[in-house]
Amino acid sequence: MILLVKVLATGTFDILHPGHILFLSKARELGDELFVIVARESMVRHKPKPIIPEEQRLKMVNALKVVDNAVLGSEKNMFEPVMEIRPDIIALGYDQTFDILKLETELRELKINAKVVRISDSKTCPLCSTGKIIKKILERYGKMS
Repeated sequence: MILLVKVLATGTFDILHPGHILFLSKARELGDELFVIVARESMVRHKPKPIIPEEQRLKMVNALKVVDNAVLGSEKNMFEPVMEIRPDIIALGYDQTFDILKLETELRELKINAKVVRISDSKTCPLCSTGKIIKKILERYGKMS
């Protein structure tokens, strides 16, 4: 029996851009299957709420070739889908604020033996972040009435 290495990535994925693709591609390289948890709007507290509805963000992420399966996160407990997926590796983006040691401790308490890996690569293109894309849209169209 061949055991596949499951990799899990998480994020808001509000306005998809090359930085998201780089992160998910690098995460996929860590194993055989890439699972993605798309954050629920109600759980996004560290930045402005997403513009794109969660169901639409989920469809967009699921449509990416690099992703094997994307699901919406829990509205109660961020570890709920992690316990269902039971990944071998959890990939964090360069800008995700999780403390790796704290996260690994919380995972062990839940009997999840996942290794947490930070993907330090990031795209440096002019529009490689949702915030930069929004700023550009506002510069171009914000004065319209």
